[in-house]
Amino acid sequence: MKKIIAVFFACWQMCAYAQTPNENYPDDPASIEQAGVPKGEVLKFEFQDSKIFPGTWREYWVYIPAQYNPDKPACVYINQDGVQWKAPTVFDNLIYKKEMPVTIGVFVMHGRVKAANAETALDRFNRSYEYDGLGDAYARFLLEELLPEVEKKKASDGRPIRLSKSANDRAIGGASSGAVCAFTAAWERPDAFSRVFSAIGTYVGLRGAHEYPTLIRKYEPKPIRVYLQDGTNDLNIYAGDWWKANETMERALTFAGYEVNHIWGEGGHNGKHGTAVFPEAMRWLWKDYPKPVAAGKSKNQFLSEILIDNEGWELVGEGYTFTEGTAANAKGEVFFQDIPNSKTYKVDLAGQLSTLDIDAKKSSGTCFGPDGKRYVVAGGTKQILNYDQTGKETVIADNQTGNDIVVAKNGNVYITAPNGVSSPSKLYLIRPNGEKVEVDEGLKFANGLTLSPDQTQLYVTESASHWVWVYQIQPDGRLAHKQKFGWLHVRDVDENAWSDGLKCDRDGRIYVTTLSGIQVLDQTGRVNAILPVPKTKGQVSNLCLGGPDFDIMYITCVDKVYRRKVKVKGAKTFDTPHKPAAPKL
Repeated sequence: MKKIIAVFFACWQMCAYAQTPNENYPDDPASIEQAGVPKGEVLKFEFQDSKIFPGTWREYWVYIPAQYNPDKPACVYINQDGVQWKAPTVFDNLIYKKEMPVTIGVFVMHGRVKAANAETALDRFNRSYEYDGLGDAYARFLLEELLPEVEKKKASDGRPIRLSKSANDRAIGGASSGAVCAFTAAWERPDAFSRVFSAIGTYVGLRGAHEYPTLIRKYEPKPIRVYLQDGTNDLNIYAGDWWKANETMERALTFAGYEVNHIWGEGGHNGKHGTAVFPEAMRWLWKDYPKPVAAGKSKNQFLSEILIDNEGWELVGEGYTFTEGTAANAKGEVFFQDIPNSKTYKVDLAGQLSTLDIDAKKSSGTCFGPDGKRYVVAGGTKQILNYDQTGKETVIADNQTGNDIVVAKNGNVYITAPNGVSSPSKLYLIRPNGEKVEVDEGLKFANGLTLSPDQTQLYVTESASHWVWVYQIQPDGRLAHKQKFGWLHVRDVDENAWSDGLKCDRDGRIYVTTLSGIQVLDQTGRVNAILPVPKTKGQVSNLCLGGPDFDIMYITCVDKVYRRKVKVKGAKTFDTPHKPAAPKL
């Protein structure tokens, strides 16, 4: 145990910037070794084979409780910055009293790229990159590399280590940047971590964590339970006020319906208070186990107006090469393209999927016009085509490149024509008489486009930035008053939002598919809500609202198509223009 305590203080020096004297907190009995309580063991290992953080070396410790039986995979607690909080003793006592389940602890240090010569050069410390940074890299490191490595080890008595893969059986925690790291792992992978202990967390402007309170309020809630600790004498430096940032996190989590508990003190940026409250935090995080941690209900009005309780994403079909171009006809039947295979699929009103017997010519964008015909951008032949209900094909425009398409009630056709990420894109208008007009040039990869419900505005996504652009449609169909309109969130790991498809509902909300999920804008261009999509090997690329009442959202995600019933109804561009209520300014 002395060795473990030494490790704790060595690790704490890595993340402690300030100490406040005369902090005295009462010991929880669970933090003190108790007679008659079986003692687990702590084993130390090294890991240096990371592909996610190449070149790094790190130490980690594994706590194995005496009660662990390899016949049943154990629950898992992962802690950043090594062994803290007197955790092995706490786990011994809480497991013995059945105040937490049998849990294997994994206490891992941040990575270091060792200097070739330690006498003349410093190691590269990877702590801020791994811990402060947003994104799923660290979660993937744990799930794909470290935990599988832990399962290759054995207890000193030969028991193999088997870890539960259920998010409900996994908790993660840390202090300072390690706390942000723990929250980020759960935020990015709620399917893998459901319980978070955050002590003196650095939710400030170090590498983007200051955005969490805003994102928490906008995202559909995730099934995560969070325990926060901080003190009024925490740091107030160049990156922000850490104490106020933790308060803001607690208020955001509460607003968004999360199970959140907190304890505020007067301490500084150190582990004293965190160590004192760790046993109670573990009791609370594991309360009611094995009852699953559930997502709460947010106070976000947009989410309430869009989503139906207990309605999630349902898989429609999978196994495609790359799905794009999603549109609904007047009946509410939904069509989408598999571009590389030149195939078009239809989902009927009963949810049955079928393949249309036509050559889709590597079509991307698709939509329906007021004539009931389906219009497509055929990249394989550089044509704009339409199909009637019998499948008869008509050429609307020849020698026309493009990506996405929308047809107004008056028959005007608008097309985006990207020309690579670095070259300016063009927008085209094809009038009902076949006349083709270039109506704009200059966007960075113009991609999806749609009409406002009253068909006076054209919205266009600019994939290589974080903007949705807007144009006012003139009586002759040309575009005027071009403006950066919708400000989109960009993930920390990306250089742009990579916005793609977009559609409007009848109330004027604008739904944009991005790397962050579906970002929902109000009529003034503000992102009010973000809908996460199922984890796939790529992003959501397109969406539409279909079904008998146009209240089922369909999305394409690389090789899969999903749907979800919602409260809102889609705006039909082939119908009579509809004026929605004025936005709340």
